[in-house]
Amino acid sequence: MFIDDYRESYGVEPICDVLPIAPSTYYAHAGRAADPSKRPERARRDTEVRREIRRVWDDNFQIYGVRKVWRQLNREGIAVARCSVARLMSDMGLAGAVRRKPVKTTRPDPATPCPEDRVNRQFNARAPNRLWLSDFTYVATWTGFVYVAFVIDAFPTPNRSLRCW
Repeated sequence: MFIDDYRESYGVEPICDVLPIAPSTYYAHAGRAADPSKRPERARRDTEVRREIRRVWDDNFQIYGVRKVWRQLNREGIAVARCSVARLMSDMGLAGAVRRKPVKTTRPDPATPCPEDRVNRQFNARAPNRLWLSDFTYVATWTGFVYVAFVIDAFPTPNRSLRCW
C-alpha cells in the first residue's frame, strides 16, 4: 500500500491529507489486515461462503450457475441470499454452463474488404450537411431480431433531429 511504503519518510497524517482520506480509515484498514478477526462480519462471512460456493461449483463439474449453487447451499443448511451468491460468484469469476448456442447475427466474409475510414475518425463537421454518419444495430424482440439503421449529421446543433431512411 502507498501509505505503508512512505509512512517512515512523511508520516501517515500528512500522506492522508494529500490523498483525501481520514487517518482513521487507514488505521482501520491496517488493523483489519493485521488481525482478520477485526474484519467486518460481512467480509468474514463472505470468506466462508466463497469456500462453500467453490466446493459446490467444483463438485458439480463447474457447470452450476448462481441459481443451482444457491439452492444447493440452502439444501445443505447454509443460509445465504441468492444475490450474495451472484455477487461472490461474479467476484470469483465463476459462471454456469450455457446450454444454448450464442446467437450470431452477422457472419462476416473474410474475403470481402472492409470499407475505408474516409474521415480518419474525425467526426467534427464545420457546417451542416458536410459529414453524415451511419450505423446499424439489432434489437432482440420476442419474435426475433429487428435491424435498425441510423443516419445522422455530424454537425452539432442544439435541436438535433434524427433522420432515418
